[in-house]
Amino acid sequence: LAGGIILGVALWLRHDSQTTNILYLQLGEKQAPNTFYVGIYILIAVGAVMMFVGFLGCYGAIQESQCLLGTFFTCLVILFACEVAAGIWGFVNKDQIAKDVKQFYDQALQQTLMGEPDANNAKAVVKTFHETLNCCGSDIMTATFTPVWRDDLCRKDALKSFFENANCHKKIDELFSGKLYLIGIAAVVVAVIMIFEMILSMVLCCGIRNSSVY
Repeated sequence: LAGGIILGVALWLRHDSQTTNILYLQLGEKQAPNTFYVGIYILIAVGAVMMFVGFLGCYGAIQESQCLLGTFFTCLVILFACEVAAGIWGFVNKDQIAKDVKQFYDQALQQTLMGEPDANNAKAVVKTFHETLNCCGSDIMTATFTPVWRDDLCRKDALKSFFENANCHKKIDELFSGKLYLIGIAAVVVAVIMIFEMILSMVLCCGIRNSSVY
């Protein structure tokens, strides 16, 4: 059940419309930063393997097989190490992920406003950011004045945009900090469950060994 829940959460994060709309963008030959998906792929793998390992542990307990329970314990240790690695990766890259996406947006916005050769592609990238995150500009200044002379990028009502639309840097921070927070919670929950299962499997192995001796 825990593996199924983790797998479901990871798949939802992987296919969430906001992140996929942004992270599948391409600016010329440059792809949007997608290192965010590394932690999600780890969760997907761990969730799927947990479901299989859970059945293995249940069957081993029913059959009172030390071999199966030992395999179950070994798999749990490996999965636990993967979860710790995912948690450390998320903590280390928490700020870098949002920073890379903001730099990608800023580059597209600059190309659009300056009318560079790839302006059409850049404009499509910028509009996707604005529509997906309901934002405009990289800071308060550009968020306020961009709609005045580029109403094809932001809302036409500049005053309304100022009060309702946050700048895109803030929205990007909110998006990825929220998603990484969910990944962190999932990793902690799985780690706690695994510790409990490892203790339980050791107790069962000891019980089976003692019963076979007597």
